[in-house]
Amino acid sequence: MDERELLVLGLLMTQSQHGYQINDFIERNLGQVSDMKKATAYSILKRLDKQGCVDVTVEQEGNRPPRQIYSITDLGRELFYDLLRSSLAHAENVTPAGEIGLMFIDHLSRNDAKELLEIKLEKMNQLIEACSSIPSHEEGIGVNLSFRHRLALLECNRTFLIETIQELDNESTV
Repeated sequence: MDERELLVLGLLMTQSQHGYQINDFIERNLGQVSDMKKATAYSILKRLDKQGCVDVTVEQEGNRPPRQIYSITDLGRELFYDLLRSSLAHAENVTPAGEIGLMFIDHLSRNDAKELLEIKLEKMNQLIEACSSIPSHEEGIGVNLSFRHRLALLECNRTFLIETIQELDNESTV
């Protein structure tokens, strides 16, 4: 399942938009949830158009260059609900970045490993601070749930790092 398609279709469920509006909204509001690039969004829109999931109309205002407006079709709504249901029911065993490094941590001295994990912990604290400062969205609960989930995962990682650093500390004093 491509959650990026779900994201684009979900944004079109509320209103027709041009590509810049979609990319701007993702960048400004969903940067903590999606790292989708502009080219990817346009590629998805083009693919959805070919599949009949979006209609494209051209709009021209004054001397401005023409721009394409994307609207979701009935087929697109059907795909949106299929993807939404699949996404909400889906669970996967994801390997987090850095997992392989943990497997080989024994190749470093305990002090080196501890120092590196402390650097990671500081970065994790910065991510938690950034995620915690995201203002609450007023319409519906969905966006807030997504940010709360992201924050819970980051806090879980922080707890793991703190415990692991303490464990390394205890081993180096024995």
